[in-house]
Amino acid sequence: MIPVKPFSDEQLRTLIDLRQRYEVWIEAERMLATLPYDLRRKIVDGKTYLYEIFDRGGNGRSLGRLDDAAEEKFQTYRTAKQTAQAQRDNTRSALEESGRLYRAMRLPMISSSAGPILQECDRRNLLGSHLLVVGTNAMAAYAVEAAGFLSGVAVETEDFDMAWSAQQSEEPETVLWDMLKAVDPTFTVNPERTFQARNSRAYEVEILVAPSRAATLGKMDKPRPVPLPEQEWLLLGEPVDQVAACLDGTPVRVVAPDPRWFALRKLWMPGKETRNALKRPKDRKQGLALLNAVRESMPQYPLDSAFLSEIPEELLPWYKGWQSGKLA
Repeated sequence: MIPVKPFSDEQLRTLIDLRQRYEVWIEAERMLATLPYDLRRKIVDGKTYLYEIFDRGGNGRSLGRLDDAAEEKFQTYRTAKQTAQAQRDNTRSALEESGRLYRAMRLPMISSSAGPILQECDRRNLLGSHLLVVGTNAMAAYAVEAAGFLSGVAVETEDFDMAWSAQQSEEPETVLWDMLKAVDPTFTVNPERTFQARNSRAYEVEILVAPSRAATLGKMDKPRPVPLPEQEWLLLGEPVDQVAACLDGTPVRVVAPDPRWFALRKLWMPGKETRNALKRPKDRKQGLALLNAVRESMPQYPLDSAFLSEIPEELLPWYKGWQSGKLA
């Protein structure tokens, strides 16, 4: 079986257009996210004040009397907001078109439920710096990185695994929870599995963390992941950073661990006693398919002597088994 079926020229053009349009759109979204919800002039007892508005209900706070400095702040805000809104709106139709083409060409897709979460993470500049996409949703990014379909591997799933990867403690202390609640206010933490959040439609988001990064998650943040030593492997190497689309055509950016380490961890997982037996065949299939794809189509991730020297004892048998063909 061919490890990677290359994308056609038309599919590659669609991917290039999708990324270009997405980057312009998300730049505007990030700018809008940094601006106040609104600034308004208000007259109170015959005097004019500048108010910052927090929400659609008009709730806000006074920023003081409207003097020259406040007026300049107001005008600067209006210009920045109008510019960002125009950039976002002018790009939206082209971006949606790219999403529809992506879907029509049956390029590797991600669960539709993951789309709003990924977009909100990117809007808040959390992807890569704070969170990595792990689990099956990462496979779409690896396929795009390989510029082809990974043989025999499904790339969409109905749950969502993310790994906390921030290197420094964060303020505010509810970075993760604020992001999830902004996506869907019905998210609640599963009391029986405190590393998992679920919304009213029973969509599950699980958060994982390596012991070396556990302390950087705010003390008040949630869900609360249990530190797992094997998560350290996913922090090694160079992450994949690609733009893909969901089943509904929603464009998203995915930052996932280095495919070599992700694949080796997948091969190792079935041997873990606590691993769900129903997920073990998928783990093995994804690990093998991804390592084959790395060897075939990802020269930017070399499987050379330097990489071999970095592999820990726990993973070395799996790498050598794959290399010798015994795991095929």
